[in-house]
Amino acid sequence: MGHETPTEKQARDNSLVVIDNRTGKQYSVPITHNSVPATFFKSIRAPAGSDDRPEDETERGLRISDRGFLNTAVIEGSITYIDGERGILRYRGYPIEQLVEKSTFLECAYLLIYGALPYRSQLSHFEREVLLHGIMHADATKFFGSLRYDAHPMAMLTSAFAYLGSYYGEANPSLQGQTLYTKCAKGDPEALRNMDKQIFRLIGKAPTIAAMAYRVRQGRQFIVPPTGMSYTESFLYQLDHLSPTDSFSTSFSASPSPSPYKPHPVLARALDVLFILHADHEMNASNTTVLQTGSSLPDPYSAVAAGCASLYGPLHGGATEAVIRMLVAIRSPDNIPAFLAAVKRREKVLSGFGHRVYKTSDPRSFIIRKIADEVFAITGRDPLFGTAMALHDAALKDDYFVSRKLAPNPDFWSGLIYRAMGLPIDFFPVLIAVPRVVGWVAHWRQMMQSPEGVKIWRPRQIYVGPSERSYVAFDERETVQGPGKEPSIVIHSGMAKRRGLAETGSLTAGVKSKL
Repeated sequence: MGHETPTEKQARDNSLVVIDNRTGKQYSVPITHNSVPATFFKSIRAPAGSDDRPEDETERGLRISDRGFLNTAVIEGSITYIDGERGILRYRGYPIEQLVEKSTFLECAYLLIYGALPYRSQLSHFEREVLLHGIMHADATKFFGSLRYDAHPMAMLTSAFAYLGSYYGEANPSLQGQTLYTKCAKGDPEALRNMDKQIFRLIGKAPTIAAMAYRVRQGRQFIVPPTGMSYTESFLYQLDHLSPTDSFSTSFSASPSPSPYKPHPVLARALDVLFILHADHEMNASNTTVLQTGSSLPDPYSAVAAGCASLYGPLHGGATEAVIRMLVAIRSPDNIPAFLAAVKRREKVLSGFGHRVYKTSDPRSFIIRKIADEVFAITGRDPLFGTAMALHDAALKDDYFVSRKLAPNPDFWSGLIYRAMGLPIDFFPVLIAVPRVVGWVAHWRQMMQSPEGVKIWRPRQIYVGPSERSYVAFDERETVQGPGKEPSIVIHSGMAKRRGLAETGSLTAGVKSKL
């Protein structure tokens, strides 16, 4: 009783019946993997109605409206699975909790890219190639020297990835032919070798250019990646190494004599765990940007640079930075009730809570909270920790936030770890971008190897602007004025102000400078 028989299972009709009330026609839409093809709806057509505009293209078939991709699957993938309702995150089927406990970042990178956990020899080869390709061309010193020392590190990182593409002509389909990477789908050995080489370079150089972005602001010379260290140890070494004679005795070393500088193992392991957690997160904004860019078949460095630009924003990778700035602005646990009241009035933004996908809990948050305790045990707790805990507790007890499923996400805790490690606030997005390169190239590789080939991503819009209208001469035009409806009056200073005075005689209200 209550169980489907084999016959019932076979008889199940995996389709969706749609009745168009405009025409009375009925359509059967196939369902595959609990999804329906958006292109099918183009076949659902109707004569234009009295309330339709020509721009609605009613007779050409229905379009699917999904602002912000809230329920649109743009690709079939086998890399990362997220169940936001149950708080599940898996890389290639492996729960994130197991990978954090038993794996390393580069082993997870191998898993995400190639689809299986490696043998020792495979992992050794992969690690060797990635770490070998961490070295930058000597000209990179001039490139970073041309950037402003106080530029945001993510602006430097984005620029540097694009700059890398100028070095490797063999990586550019515009130079080598547009099938350079899509030939991988047919198992072309040379194409696969070329693709893997670019992947080694991107993952290997990511921490190097991040460290260069860090050190250029310190006014320090750049460091060649060391040998004999893990991925995260090498990264921390490049941030903090001082000189060729940089050595000291450590209280946790078995050797009494001074030894070459090596990052603290707790910090290196904490960063390794954070890198695992940030390596991939399915179709997030930056990954979608990488694939959108990659669909036109540029070199992968350009696609990764686009991903960096997307991750830069405060609604994505910049959220960790935003959390710390929020806690600094709150200043004290005593100010939290007033802050939360302002959030409810939409006067303030609560950063580090809630997630687009997770509707219960984010499994990464529990792991990061544990790592935070391990880091604080050697660094001491961040002064903002008390404010953070008070905000955490207050929000989780407030029905306003609970009913909206706004629980702390990884951004809330990871910023406190980075602060405790002594890293600057605006460097936090870089610490997400470096490991996320792995996820980006894994999805890019998957798309290039699609048996159906690569289609350029070209979404549609629903046009709601004016219908066709004729050009109007100056003297016959109606004036359209107001904020946002005409160019703003820019307040100039320095050279532009003096030139404006020379040109117009005054810069009173209503007079716009041409500079």
